[in-house]
Amino acid sequence: MPDALPDLFHADGVLFDLDGVLTPTAEVHMRAWKAVFDDVFARWDITPPYTDEDYFAYVDGKKRYDGVASLLRSRNVEVPWGSVDDDPSAETICGIGNRKNAAFATSLRSQGIAPFPGSLAVVEALHAAGIPLGVVSSSKNAEEVLAAAGIRSFFRVVIDGVVAEREHLASKPAADMFAAGATALGVDPARSIAVEDATSGAESAAAAGYAVVIGVDRGAGADALRAAGATHVVDDLGVLLPAARTDTPETA
Repeated sequence: MPDALPDLFHADGVLFDLDGVLTPTAEVHMRAWKAVFDDVFARWDITPPYTDEDYFAYVDGKKRYDGVASLLRSRNVEVPWGSVDDDPSAETICGIGNRKNAAFATSLRSQGIAPFPGSLAVVEALHAAGIPLGVVSSSKNAEEVLAAAGIRSFFRVVIDGVVAEREHLASKPAADMFAAGATALGVDPARSIAVEDATSGAESAAAAGYAVVIGVDRGAGADALRAAGATHVVDDLGVLLPAARTDTPETA
């Protein structure tokens, strides 16, 4: 980790990924993906078996259907793309993605979600200081997750999977989504900060020209995040607050 951490409070704006950065929804996503892929791999005799490493390498940070396609390609499996309206039982890229989304939505409704304490403290402090804030998430569930976590009001813009589909934005690691976030927020990426936990997201923000890309290591690995474009890597966003507020522990 670099000795000098970035000063978020002098940025034109700060744009956050959602899952794994603001909320521990990455864990819910991981469980839902594992249940779906374990079933698919078993029925189709796909080897080697699905692992958490596959999630970080092929799925994390990408739009849902792109993640399905990326993982299956890693096993040399080609499946028809299908349609976004496919039933979750359909054996298509979209059907598999919709199956996972149904599992995720059920878990979110039944268990709820709370933001990481350190991340919430950073967002509250930046919002109080008048720093423009946005969310850039590949998830189509971003608005629902933000509302469930009680933090939607802190963010002026949300560029999510729904917006990406409507505006034909390429999935992370392409620059499109973080570039669109800066445009919507009215800030210059060269004077702004992006916060990501996925290598695809760090690569996206770097490609979009962000001056600082903070990687939050929730499992992707510090070296992998730096290789993807992160300028700094932390385990807890609370360390980016003034010293008096860095004693907030980070828990899932």
